[in-house]
Amino acid sequence: MASFDLKEHPHRRWNPLTREWVLVSPHRTRRPWQGQVEKAASASTVNYDPQCYMCPGNTRANGARNPAYAQTFVFDNDFPALLSDTPEGETVAWPGRPAGPDSSPDGLLVARSECGVCRVVCFSPRHDLTLAGMDGSAIRRVVDVWTEQYEDLGALPFIHYVQIFENRGSIMGASNPHPHGQIWASSSLPNEPAKEQASLHAYRADGGACLLCDYIELERQRQERLIVENDFFCALVPFWAVWPFEVALISRRHLASLSQLTPAERDGLADMLKRLTGRYDQLFQVSFPYTMGLHQSPTDGQAHPEWHFHLHFYPPLLRSATVRKFMVGFELLATPQRDITPEAAAARLREMAESD
Repeated sequence: MASFDLKEHPHRRWNPLTREWVLVSPHRTRRPWQGQVEKAASASTVNYDPQCYMCPGNTRANGARNPAYAQTFVFDNDFPALLSDTPEGETVAWPGRPAGPDSSPDGLLVARSECGVCRVVCFSPRHDLTLAGMDGSAIRRVVDVWTEQYEDLGALPFIHYVQIFENRGSIMGASNPHPHGQIWASSSLPNEPAKEQASLHAYRADGGACLLCDYIELERQRQERLIVENDFFCALVPFWAVWPFEVALISRRHLASLSQLTPAERDGLADMLKRLTGRYDQLFQVSFPYTMGLHQSPTDGQAHPEWHFHLHFYPPLLRSATVRKFMVGFELLATPQRDITPEAAAARLREMAESD
């Protein structure tokens, strides 16, 4: 009988950050059907679009006019998912009883009010740019703005978590191609950061170490899934990646949030954002779509020594610019599954190194 081989045989991989499994089926790359073909997205070719509600000087849906900004621009989302003046309240249906804000509810029908603030961050006045096309100093300004927003919103007494993210491309739900991201600051800790916090805390409690510190050291030794690094950050395809070309961008120094980055580390983060997004664009010769988000310490007034600052990139493309990965069937009902191994995906992205 042949010995078990991660490159050939179906297997599960454990994600220690979320405490979930992913099914890897490398043999399925040989099947004849290669995924649904999508229409390739076209990149914007104009510096300024008079119909774009994010371009400098234009009027937005609520009647407000954007300033003639020259670098970055932040405004409150005109159609926010969260409102700062939501009244406090909770409903609990039998057999439940009211529970504290940090405990699991005891009931079958439970709802709690949620307040927060939603903002939009325009990365550049140029309508036709992406992070990959911006220069390092412009991306550094974006990092500075993220830091300012994390600190300003986190200082509000009703904000306990600040989620910074970017949806890139219409395939990921971005309604406007202008380079921008969003910030949703909420009064509770969202599901995914909560999973990570529990795992990071448990790992530290068990051995006094940091899960991600240990993980990136292991990856840097093995060099199997590492894509690119500088003195301050490393980018890799996680061992437990779900999306075909998923990437984690992790700080090499143990720090909890943007606020703890030194000026040199802010430069390092900007450098890695440009290098990684540039590799993505080269992979299939297209402006690469993705959802990207920063995971960092909550702003609940508590110390969180377990937190290790990192970013997640979740791109949907599978084998080309027009073949997309879908989460359906077994993946929605049972366990996420992937065909291309993380090692193969990392190798593909490393091949793009000559563009740095």
